[in-house]
Amino acid sequence: MSQNFLSGINSVIISPRRWGKSSLVEKTIQTLKNERDLIICKIDLYNVRSEEEFYLKLANTVLKETASKWEEFIAHAKAFLSQLLPQISMGMNDENSLRFGISWKDLQQKPDDILDLAEKIAIKKNIRIVICLDEFQNISTFGDSLALQKKLRAHFQRHQHVSYCLYGSKRHMLMDVFTNTSMPFYKFGNIMFLEKIKTKEWVPFIRKRFSDAGKEISKAQAERIVSLVENHSYYVQQLSQQVWLRTTRKCTDDIVEQAHLSLIQQLSLLFVTLTEGLSNTQVNYLKALLSGEKQLTSKEVLHKYRLGTSANVVRLKRTLVKNDVLDNVGNELTFQDPLYKCWLIQDYFKLKK
Repeated sequence: MSQNFLSGINSVIISPRRWGKSSLVEKTIQTLKNERDLIICKIDLYNVRSEEEFYLKLANTVLKETASKWEEFIAHAKAFLSQLLPQISMGMNDENSLRFGISWKDLQQKPDDILDLAEKIAIKKNIRIVICLDEFQNISTFGDSLALQKKLRAHFQRHQHVSYCLYGSKRHMLMDVFTNTSMPFYKFGNIMFLEKIKTKEWVPFIRKRFSDAGKEISKAQAERIVSLVENHSYYVQQLSQQVWLRTTRKCTDDIVEQAHLSLIQQLSLLFVTLTEGLSNTQVNYLKALLSGEKQLTSKEVLHKYRLGTSANVVRLKRTLVKNDVLDNVGNELTFQDPLYKCWLIQDYFKLKK
């Protein structure tokens, strides 16, 4: 990742949510923070709901990250965005804020100045800029998203001094954006499919954290933590913290198991809400899957779990993958959230005695 940033190679990170994409980008940013001729702009599109908001956030972030002082912020806005009638104000904590005097209709017709802003500043200052766009899949929810994607691709691919790192939490949507041959961002950059961190790498990390605090956890117990959450990065850290808090000096097997149950309980309301949002046949499909059924389209399984027709089973699978409940890699169906899977087995379907 660091080499991509330094070499001006566009990067795309694809993986299920909470696997560590944002942490990887943040780690890369910290690693390269002392590079004098490199500026990294990180933009979170999580709360961005329109094309207009996107342009404003992009312009504001690029201006703030590339300006060392208030006067430079103003100078860049006037020099490169003058046609958009920039209006600049200073808020709390000396935070600069940029707005445009022209109407949204006019801005929509000529956003070139904003989309090329980073490239122009990079050329002027003789630097490289990397723009990291988190939750990039959100642009697919904007009005006329396809036209926007075409616009972005046309500008981004012409930039010689600016590169892009695009990633987000909706794996299925990102796959469609970057691997669908009919989409504008097909073959845009170096695609990285983030894999789970292996157990052998987690175990010493967990044990060291305990040791640093004067606490002890065995190799087997650390392995159990990782196994219980199926190497899910976010949950490994969450469960490790719960175990750490319960451990006075020496961890026990019972502490690990109780911490796991407690973590599931803490998330139970979220899981109830998620399940209530599913149709009856979708819930039945999950039950069949968790019950170990292999032939989900067989007459016996269709009847037993009330799944409808074999064609409906295909639709159920597609919908659950699209909605990021399940993940389908190499024709193997897995739950994106391992604790949701545990909750369904233990509390909802009560499949474990």
